[in-house]
Amino acid sequence: MTTELKLPFDKEFVNSFSKNNGEPVWLTELRQKALADVETLPMPKPDKTKIKNWNFTQFENHTVESNGLSSLDELTEEVKALIDAGAENKNLYVQQNQTAAFLSLSKELADKGVIYTDIFTAARDHSELLEKYFMTQGVKTTEHRLTALHAALMNGGAFLYVPKNVEISEPIQAVYLHDNEKANLFNHVLIVADENSSVTYVENYISTVENATGIFNIVTEVIANAGAKVQYGAVDTLAKGITTYVNRRGTAGRDARIEWALGLMNDGNTISENVTNLMGDGSFGDTKTVVVGRGEQTQNFTTSVVHFGKNTEGYILKHGVMKDSATSIFNGIGKIEHGASKSNAEQESRVLMLSEKARGDANPILLIDEDDVTAGHAASVGRVDPLQLYYLMSRGISKKEAERLIIHGFLAPVVNQLPIEGVKKQLVEVIERKVK
Repeated sequence: MTTELKLPFDKEFVNSFSKNNGEPVWLTELRQKALADVETLPMPKPDKTKIKNWNFTQFENHTVESNGLSSLDELTEEVKALIDAGAENKNLYVQQNQTAAFLSLSKELADKGVIYTDIFTAARDHSELLEKYFMTQGVKTTEHRLTALHAALMNGGAFLYVPKNVEISEPIQAVYLHDNEKANLFNHVLIVADENSSVTYVENYISTVENATGIFNIVTEVIANAGAKVQYGAVDTLAKGITTYVNRRGTAGRDARIEWALGLMNDGNTISENVTNLMGDGSFGDTKTVVVGRGEQTQNFTTSVVHFGKNTEGYILKHGVMKDSATSIFNGIGKIEHGASKSNAEQESRVLMLSEKARGDANPILLIDEDDVTAGHAASVGRVDPLQLYYLMSRGISKKEAERLIIHGFLAPVVNQLPIEGVKKQLVEVIERKVK
């Protein structure tokens, strides 16, 4: 028995939206095919999290009107604080809801062939390059209903291409600003680092409204070709009431490196998938994640590193803090495929619960199909140590302040290892706000 799914937007709407953006034929056809698949594909099934009643498909506004920015001075102080002033805003993209509001790329990088632009401009001006990588090597439209819906209704995002042998020393930054409570975002970020190139990309999803009812369906694809290195930092702080599905996936070629530094700080219900596929021999993947849950939110975080190539290395490090009645699932999966000999899969997941009603579940999983490998995992779930509290309070520190210090100490082993200073600073500030 199948249940008919009624979507708020039909084929004619998708075609009109694509035409109005001047998209090439291949992208329009991809949207059409994905829309047709939405009704037949199943929903994803995150482990131990029931999302049957979560709303991912019913909403009124596909886009909302935003004025854009004539200068960065129009941003709120909260948003300005996220922007790396030291980089002099030379390599920055700001998106206001679905509107490309500000874009800057230094002449030096442009002259080297670096492309950094919004996803719609990329589709018009760099069609062949975008077609080669867009949902072909990373996330597929046919994986499940939410990836198909994403492809059909994509309404924002960015494209970054780094040519062969180009090494970018300064971070490339993106800020995805959500300041309209009726906005729904289907954002696609595609980063391609060609052979022997390197880049650091830092993004922020930030809500400046306290409550919303929106749906965020976010997909990121990172392609690191042979010998390339990509450092990807993100801090997500979306408002309470937003239902979020975020899928960040990396594909690493021979001797390539992909390093993720993720601060997942949304206040709404969230499903997060982060997968790194180590396709080439000698490739490397590292994921460091920090999470703070509060209120009554439900979250599921699944991090996977899959080894296909020989002599590959994959590391997962996740620390989470749950407050109030928040519940979270932390799945860490290290998978070594047959033939990926001499590979190493290591992971650690730890959860700290601050109240009787908070729940955390850490599940380390190793799937090994090859003999000549190294693998290991560690996991722990627990509450604040009363002896630690007693020691701090005996020194005249209040219970609330003592808990704050314990939280920072618990998260510090991950935060301090984040390779991107800007992400580290932002995370510390967000953590401070959430634990007060």
